[in-house]
Amino acid sequence: MLLSLVLWIGGLIFFAFVLAPTAFSVLPNTHLAGNVVGRALGKLHWIGLVSGIVYLISSLLYSRLTDGTAHVFAARQVLLCAMLALTLVSQFGIIPRMDVLRASLGDVGSAPIDNPQRIQFDALHVWSTRVEGAVLLLGLVVVYLTASGAWLPNAG
Repeated sequence: MLLSLVLWIGGLIFFAFVLAPTAFSVLPNTHLAGNVVGRALGKLHWIGLVSGIVYLISSLLYSRLTDGTAHVFAARQVLLCAMLALTLVSQFGIIPRMDVLRASLGDVGSAPIDNPQRIQFDALHVWSTRVEGAVLLLGLVVVYLTASGAWLPNAG
């Protein structure tokens, strides 16, 4: 359980603090950096979705085997389902709309700031960042709950 969760959260941290800033500082233009970051984010979402499902199945099974009940509505399960839902919204709602706008604008950074498509892209980017931040924060809470054993049956 912990391994699948830490893989997801570690990927989010690496993406936010290493990959994205590096891509935008090293690549020759923001269009290329945006393409790299966008593709990496899609892959990170799939890692998160698979890791989240593995965590949920493992957690429910472990609870069932140790306590006799799956604890479906335990905080860790609810938070993880919220993480999965937010990741699905980002992957299938926000990112595809950003991709369409990026394709029509070309280099987003070169588009005038008052361009309606640029404004829409920037707004979607803000939402994408918020969603990923929320997934990270929820994930850190789930990591704490899992690592501390606070979710275990009969634990303090």
